[in-house]
Amino acid sequence: MGKFPVPDKTLFICTGSKCAKRGGKDMYKSAKRFAKYSGQDVEVIRIECTDRCDWAPVCTFSPGNIWLKEYSEKDVLKLLMED
Repeated sequence: MGKFPVPDKTLFICTGSKCAKRGGKDMYKSAKRFAKYSGQDVEVIRIECTDRCDWAPVCTFSPGNIWLKEYSEKDVLKLLMED
């Protein structure tokens, strides 16, 4: 069994059909760019469906187990920039 580095922050973005149509797919791309160029230890993970389609788009952020619904790109990037 091997070990691997664990990021300080993790953003899980739903890109299931309803979330993708309502901005989840674009948010995933923006968050990946942010993670690449921000210098922060952030991992962005695309997930298929959270089964919360009524509140699409949906994402979750760790640490803190923070869930965002009907978010804007500005909301998510602000959360990622917080220390």
